[in-house]
Amino acid sequence: MLIIDSHIHCGVQNVNQPFTQITPLLETAGIRGACLFAPVEDIYFRYDRHFDDNQQWRRCRTRAHAYLLDVAARNEGVYPYYFVWNDFDVTDIDRSFKGIKWHHHEGEPPYRYQDPRCEVMIDAICDRRLPIVLEETFHQTLTFIERIAGRTPVIIPHLGLLNGGFDDLLAAGIWNAANIYADTALAGRYEIEAFLATYGPDRLIFGSDYPFGMPASQLGNLTRIGLDASDLNKILSGNILKLIDNTLP
Repeated sequence: MLIIDSHIHCGVQNVNQPFTQITPLLETAGIRGACLFAPVEDIYFRYDRHFDDNQQWRRCRTRAHAYLLDVAARNEGVYPYYFVWNDFDVTDIDRSFKGIKWHHHEGEPPYRYQDPRCEVMIDAICDRRLPIVLEETFHQTLTFIERIAGRTPVIIPHLGLLNGGFDDLLAAGIWNAANIYADTALAGRYEIEAFLATYGPDRLIFGSDYPFGMPASQLGNLTRIGLDASDLNKILSGNILKLIDNTLP
C-alpha cells in the first residue's frame, strides 16, 4: 500500500531539518512519498506580531522554496508546497509546486488580507487548482473558506486542532463543502473517528507534522483504528494524490 506523508516541514536555514534527516524516518515507517513545506522560521519572523517584511526575509523565502524544489527534483515522490507570505509573490507558484501552505497562529504577524495583492494571489492559486493547507485562527478560517468559494481544495491540518478546535469546526460545518479536506497530523483517535463517522474517508489525508510528530508514530495512530484496506488506502495516499495530481472533477 502506497503511503504519503502529506505534512512535513523541511528546511536548512533557520532550523536544521534537511531532507537527508527525514528520509530514514520515512523509510523506517514504509512511507514512500512526502509533501514538504518550508519551516515557518524560514518564511517570516514568527515571534513578533508586528514584524514587517524586508529584503533579507524575501531572500530567505526564495532560498527555502529553492531548496524544496531541488529536493523534489532529486527524489521521486516528493511534492513541494509554496509558502505564501505578505509579499503575495505569484511569480514562483508555477515552478513545479504541488500545493500551497497558508499559516498564521494567534500572536504571530498576520496576513494582510485587505492588500489587493492578496486577492491576486488567491485567484492565481485557484486558477491553478492548487490545494491549500490552511492553518489559521477560527474566524479567519471561516472567512478564508468563504473567499475561496469552492474554487480549489482546502486542507485543514491537524483536523482543525489549531484552527479553533475540532469540535467548533465540526459544529460550524467547515467540512460540509466538497472541496474542504482535513489531515490527521497530531490529531487524536477521537477526532479521526468522529470525522470518519460524519464525512467518511474520501476527504481525510494522512500527515505527521514532522518534526512535531514522527512519521512512524503518527502512521501507527491511524492504522491501529482498524479501517478496512480500501478506506485506509484513500487516507494514506489516494486522496492527496488526487489533489496534487489535479485529477478532481
